[in-house]
Amino acid sequence: MKEIKLYTEYIKLDQFLKLVNEASSGGEAKVMILASEVKLNGVVEIQRGKKIRPGDIVSVENRSYKVI
Repeated sequence: MKEIKLYTEYIKLDQFLKLVNEASSGGEAKVMILASEVKLNGVVEIQRGKKIRPGDIVSVENRSYKVI
């Protein structure tokens, strides 16, 4: 699991996917989220504007990112 440090209070899920290079654009992130390819804390997340905060774990396929 890779740790990702936030320097703000939160980041939106679609922006986070771009930050960690899982998506190359906001449009690609939207498609991934709507296709139920993204999990937040072990649960499929379909809200692209969901706020990701320190302590959350975002998973895409077999890759996981812990927000610190």
